[in-house]
Amino acid sequence: MWNIMLGAPQYPEPLGIDIYINGLQGQSEFDIQNIDGLNHYIGMKTLPKPADMWEFSVFPKVVLAMAFLGVLIGLIGLFKNISPNWFLFWFILMSVLGMLGVYDFNLWLVDYGTDLDPNAIMKLVNEAGEPMQYNPPLIGHKKLLNFDAFSYPRTGGIMLFVGMMLTVLAYFVGKKSLNK
Repeated sequence: MWNIMLGAPQYPEPLGIDIYINGLQGQSEFDIQNIDGLNHYIGMKTLPKPADMWEFSVFPKVVLAMAFLGVLIGLIGLFKNISPNWFLFWFILMSVLGMLGVYDFNLWLVDYGTDLDPNAIMKLVNEAGEPMQYNPPLIGHKKLLNFDAFSYPRTGGIMLFVGMMLTVLAYFVGKKSLNK
């Protein structure tokens, strides 16, 4: 669904985390270990296992239910003349659930980047003398010390967006056919 990459001069190959609806995986074999090791120095928690976050057990069920509902509405619309509002209903429901998911993901990023162990090996402060925050961007690029953090959707997130846009297209096509 999503990917976070961390690049720095001391890492010729950037470290990456692939985020799935049911857990995290390093982009390369030791990325999760290396990121956890770096996080330890600044007091961040270790990256969560699927059992550590309720989202990893709930999200697959929500995505499956929404996919089933979307396919059901699409098939009924294909074989039977139904109101295009059903497509709009699915799109709005999916948008609300998607926004809640993105909001939750952002809370997770902020929590991991700001709830630091006060006994950490490194205690870095900004120009104002306040403890630094290390949360990667929700989307885009952000400089974190000597690391460049990049956060972007991956194939699953892009396909989800395309599917939602196709549903909007189905709504407008259905509205147009009703107006003929």
